[in-house]
Amino acid sequence: MFSTRRDIEVASAGTNHDADTPLTHELVAWADIIFVMEKVHRTKLQKKFKTSLKQARVICLDIPDSYEFMDIELIDLLKARVSRYLV
Repeated sequence: MFSTRRDIEVASAGTNHDADTPLTHELVAWADIIFVMEKVHRTKLQKKFKTSLKQARVICLDIPDSYEFMDIELIDLLKARVSRYLV
């Protein structure tokens, strides 16, 4: 949903091995900011990708990872919580 912005580059990936696009060390090393939905995701990210997390800022949005893909309520939450970091 942020991929249409011309002032930033975005990628989306999941922390689970069965994610459509699993997170990789390359993506972590590429990122300046990494947003996670829940604290458990942040913990998983920090454990599995510790060596690649040298410069990325990790921000937990504290949004339950229980919404359906592109749920309107989820979109509104993401816009409200992510946008302040993308100025």
